[in-house]
Amino acid sequence: MLTELLTHSKPEATVATMPRPTTPEITADIIIELPWQGDVGIVLIERRFEPFGWAIPGGFVDVGETLEHAAIREALEETCLHVTLKTLLGCYSDPQRDPRGHTVSAVYVASAEGTPRAEDDAKNIALFQLDDLPQPLAFDHARILDDYAHFRQTGEVTAL
Repeated sequence: MLTELLTHSKPEATVATMPRPTTPEITADIIIELPWQGDVGIVLIERRFEPFGWAIPGGFVDVGETLEHAAIREALEETCLHVTLKTLLGCYSDPQRDPRGHTVSAVYVASAEGTPRAEDDAKNIALFQLDDLPQPLAFDHARILDDYAHFRQTGEVTAL
């Protein structure tokens, strides 16, 4: 009897498939550190499209792409910088973080050298110190940069 139960399968016509779930969009953001004025500056872009404001470079992950590759690609597309990923700072998933819809972002810290140049959906680009950030910051990037400041001071990534 047990052998019959283990080997018996339903005919193909009666096997139900699970519907594909509706999920948030996935993004990768990159806090790019550059040597600047004897210290470390971070690269921010001024967004060309809504929602406007200054932002950490980043964007949507393409189908078939890893988060890490998306971070490196987005950094190059928006800043013309080749980055080296150093650490995953954290994941941010507040459903209200993006006014265009629910997104989940993996935020990386990366290093680079060279001169950033605004490209793609970046209207402007500049280096900033954490104690002199531009306003307004888009999305939840003020919170992310607070977490980054904690990381810089302690070496600890974002706590749950």
